[in-house]
Amino acid sequence: MAAVDAARARAQAVLRVRGRALAAAVLPAACAVVLLAGRATGRIGAPGSADAAGWDAARWVVSIVAVVTLLVAYLVARAHARAVPPRTPAVAVGPSEAPELYRLINELAEHLDVPAPAGIAITPDCDSWLEDDHPRRGVLARRPAEPPAPVLVIGSPFLWWMRAGELRALLAPVVAGTAAAADPEIAAARRFVRSLDAALGEPRRGTAALTARITRALLGACREHSAELERAVAARASERAKAVDYGLRISAQEQVGLAYAGWDRLLTRVALPAWRLGRHPAHLNAGVVSALTELSRRDRLADGYERRLGDRPACDLLEEPGAVDAAVSLLAAELFTGPSGAPAAWQELDWADYPEQVADRGWRVQATALQAALDGDAGRRSGPTLHLLLARLAEGDGEPLAAALALQLARAARSAPLLQPARSGRDLLVEHVTATVCCAVIDAGAGTPGLDWLDGPVLLIGGVRRPDLALAVAEAVEQGKDAPLRGWLEAEGVRLERPVRL
Repeated sequence: MAAVDAARARAQAVLRVRGRALAAAVLPAACAVVLLAGRATGRIGAPGSADAAGWDAARWVVSIVAVVTLLVAYLVARAHARAVPPRTPAVAVGPSEAPELYRLINELAEHLDVPAPAGIAITPDCDSWLEDDHPRRGVLARRPAEPPAPVLVIGSPFLWWMRAGELRALLAPVVAGTAAAADPEIAAARRFVRSLDAALGEPRRGTAALTARITRALLGACREHSAELERAVAARASERAKAVDYGLRISAQEQVGLAYAGWDRLLTRVALPAWRLGRHPAHLNAGVVSALTELSRRDRLADGYERRLGDRPACDLLEEPGAVDAAVSLLAAELFTGPSGAPAAWQELDWADYPEQVADRGWRVQATALQAALDGDAGRRSGPTLHLLLARLAEGDGEPLAAALALQLARAARSAPLLQPARSGRDLLVEHVTATVCCAVIDAGAGTPGLDWLDGPVLLIGGVRRPDLALAVAEAVEQGKDAPLRGWLEAEGVRLERPVRL
């Protein structure tokens, strides 16, 4: 109960800040009313009295201050009322789309003796939380006369990677947090702080600078109390959830870190090359299972994964996991590329088409960019051949080529910005030379494009990856030693003088 008392005490402190602000706004008006009423009744500065002139001047000054104060208070209140708290982009899932998931959450809330969340939404993130004012499509059962609870937002990788029991254990402390949302004082304090945060994020026009300064002062007065309030709420929720599937909670927490690692790798290594080409993989969350399985096989990070396969996956709690996965995958593409980087119309991509539509096509786009850098740097055209490229590298032209390539890609990024990892010109040159080599190998019929769940586009020769290619390319680019790469290509039957198909 100590955490509950601490949370309420902090909520009351936040509300006192709000009350003092309101009192400061109405105090000049109250003083003006008293002075005007005193003159009307003849009790304060009655007309004809010796001090009437002094009291009249005081009434004018106080009235003007009251009007200005009320005007400023109105502007601040209007800014707070109009401000819209940011909402996490998510896919709302109604009871008809996930009856078993709703049943699991409802039973969990009943077991914890807290109000059930008002709905469920799924977001492309490795986290889960409660969010107020989220668009609601479905409402879980709740007791009569209880205030609406917040929406439960679930990270999509958890649904596909975790087992149903693990998900229940992971969400227990999150669902337990609905108890705080039902407390009137805590809810009011949170609404006040959210309105302050949202008001600061609004565009500033005219008197907005003044209102922003007042809002910032109020937020500063509330910040410490608000932070302690949330800590107390989290401590109480964690304490309440301790009795729920304790052993599974430990296992679930271990899977959180693994899911985050696999999700991040899938997005940056596998999905990003597709997004750059205007394709969005339709089943990212199914892909993260494949990525984590591969990570388990390579690094043994998912110890006991085979044992977990016997348990029911959490995504089975959805009626149509594929449809939800597609909706979340499209949302992920839009979020991570940004509005300016997203194409007008995404082309949905099935994983089976990834080697041809992303790996092969992406390499040829990179080979074209490298050829343009070669042409621009040399001031002439001699055809996109590996022989010319390797000769330039052997002559020590790696640095100028890297600079020309980086400049060209920077110009392209300004016209069509997209999420890009920071890379040096040398790294870009290695990547583009590798792409050109892959195109040449495919054109010669010596290899095929493929998909690696952890690394994205890969070249397969005889159905397997050749790690020695990366070393040969690095030596050619970084040291100007083209002999190893020439030998590698000749061993695979690739003619260096043959133009690469762009």
